[in-house]
Amino acid sequence: MRFREAALRYHSDGRKGKIQVVPSKSLLTQRDLALAYTPGVAEPCLEIAKNPNLAYNYTAKGNLVAVVTNGTAVLGLGDIGSLASKPVMEGKANLFKRFADIDCFDIELDAREVDDVISAVKAIAPTFGGINLEDISAPSCFEIERRLKKELDIPVFHDDQHGTAIIAGAALTNACELTKRQFSQIKVVFAGAGAAALATANMLMELGVPNDNIWMFDVHGLVYQGREIDMFQEKEVFAQPKQECTMAQALVGADVFIGLSVGNILSGEMLKTMNPKPIIFALANPVPEISYDVARAAVPDAIIATGRSDFPNQVNNVLGFPFVFRGALDCRASSITPEMKLAAARALADLAKEDVPDVVLTAYNVNQIQFGADYLIPKPFDPRVLLWVAPAVAKAAEASGVARIPIHNYENYLQQLEKILEKTREVIRPLMNRARLSPRRIVFPDGYHEKVIRASQILVDEGICQPILIGNRKNIMQKAESLHASLKGIEIVQIEENEQFNQFVEQVWKQRQRKGLTKRGARVGLLDTTVYGCMMVKNNLADGLLGGVSIPYADTLRPALKVLGKDIQSKVISGVYVMLCNGKRLFFGDCTVNIDPDAETLAQIAINTARIARTFGERPRIAMLSYSNFGSNQNNPHLKKIREAIRIVNQLAPDLDIDGEMQADIAVNPKKSEQTFPFNRISGNANVLIFPELVSGNISYKLLRELGQADAIGPIVVGLSHPVNALTIGASVSEIVNMAAITVNQVLDREAT
Repeated sequence: MRFREAALRYHSDGRKGKIQVVPSKSLLTQRDLALAYTPGVAEPCLEIAKNPNLAYNYTAKGNLVAVVTNGTAVLGLGDIGSLASKPVMEGKANLFKRFADIDCFDIELDAREVDDVISAVKAIAPTFGGINLEDISAPSCFEIERRLKKELDIPVFHDDQHGTAIIAGAALTNACELTKRQFSQIKVVFAGAGAAALATANMLMELGVPNDNIWMFDVHGLVYQGREIDMFQEKEVFAQPKQECTMAQALVGADVFIGLSVGNILSGEMLKTMNPKPIIFALANPVPEISYDVARAAVPDAIIATGRSDFPNQVNNVLGFPFVFRGALDCRASSITPEMKLAAARALADLAKEDVPDVVLTAYNVNQIQFGADYLIPKPFDPRVLLWVAPAVAKAAEASGVARIPIHNYENYLQQLEKILEKTREVIRPLMNRARLSPRRIVFPDGYHEKVIRASQILVDEGICQPILIGNRKNIMQKAESLHASLKGIEIVQIEENEQFNQFVEQVWKQRQRKGLTKRGARVGLLDTTVYGCMMVKNNLADGLLGGVSIPYADTLRPALKVLGKDIQSKVISGVYVMLCNGKRLFFGDCTVNIDPDAETLAQIAINTARIARTFGERPRIAMLSYSNFGSNQNNPHLKKIREAIRIVNQLAPDLDIDGEMQADIAVNPKKSEQTFPFNRISGNANVLIFPELVSGNISYKLLRELGQADAIGPIVVGLSHPVNALTIGASVSEIVNMAAITVNQVLDREAT
């Protein structure tokens, strides 16, 4: 019930739904209005009337995809109708944008007949550069896609079929390589004969598996020649010679099992009859045809894939459709051919054999990911997928004769994709994933606060951390009940009744009794929830603390510094904001703590901020900011301080890329930096910006944020002996969740050193 309410709130809070239309051109002046609409808009209209292809030059058509459904086979919800499917289609549009910067309109058709769907899609096709068919029931989906591909001159792609097929094809390619199998010789048994299964079987034939070697079972049993029930053209291709055969019998001596059906239909005993080192793809979701653990116990040498993210080798459509469309749109393909889908599968298979970058290792909290039985295909958070799949698809489109504007310079194309990658990459998602793999105990001094309770429920549901709420137990329980929030998995600590309270009093008193603190004073001081939370962290009863929802920033840092002290290595506490600005991640330091740092403090701020950049999977490139560039004013004490700070950083952390002093535009503008200061070690590509004092840093981040030029995450505190972070007063639930994930990552970083 509470998850249902959370899902409804997610879709209804604030702006309704999950997508919006955002203008891409300025519309501020009368001239802008005249250019955008009448009379200026007539000019591109007349040009397109003379040459329809110019629609790609003058409109958004070339980067616009329609996600089209009639709601007859939604997600496992079944035939719920077109309007009820709209939240799913909005979600799909989000994935296109997030992973490949492709704009989408979701189109829900009140049309159940094949001819009606085809007519509707043909009628709207001039608006779009591609059509993504979604959640249309079989066998109608096959005819709809086949006819639309024939009658339209833009890519048409039914993701329920081909998305799964591409990812499964990539995984099977590498599984066969690892087990030294040839496609031409393997026997494959399918559970399921719907859209995804049939498309995957077709992909296997493209890879070289004879269709006679594919045994397909549906709810009625084996698909065989002469069977009359529930047969159609696409299924007939895989019909075995007429015979009675159960799936258990077909599995004897089989090499591969691919399940795209329902959960728990396969037993370990059935798997034991397969050939040695069997390949088992149990892809039903959320419950696979056989659980990973049961399959592993039955055949320990098997290679296993599922559709789930909590086991190795997740076959996830998001590795496919955004990047297939990206490549197809960029070469203006007239259709998506079998060669293009095969190229996508092979690109994914090849990418899995490459060294995995730190940003992916950080996201999964591991030191190494290596090609093998537990890593057949790239991880969903691997940013390189765009760079591998889209070019492969574009090249295959040209080779198969459907690329109307072939890409001639792939080096330039990769640079364009890199820019998309920066724009679409989400900062917090890899850190959340890392936190899920190793959740830690985070204490919240504001345990009674409504937002903290709601955030804690999300943190438990997502497995990001183990929340500990400090506050009056009865009040917290009553507040949770009024919010319809569950406290399952959440620890509540009421200070006065906690068994550690008296121990903490003795500890604090002994530590400070010769500094004038009485035992009564220690007792009163520990009633402060932030102080008590810090004592829990100090005594290993919690791993980190996140406070500040209802108190000033300094009121969280002050007790943390007093109780926990500074990190021995850094000796300086500073605050870092992660700024998401025009597709870039920038790490600002210090905007919150040090008012007028000396050279030594400024150097440590730079090192602290670089640590946070590494936590986010970035290689730090540090620019020391000023009003001057590289010594243009030699005698100013302000500039001498910056130069001395750079010297100290080079001495303490020689591996860091750092330069300055420099103005902000030289720090972030590669072209201007190269033209004016070609010796700049940062070359205008700084991602860590160090401000010379608090005033400039604080003004800069707040101005960018308030003008809508950047989103800010933070502040993230660096330099304490244990991870402690302070939220801004009034932080939202999502900000609390994000900062909790960051705090867990800081805990993990500390444990790794």
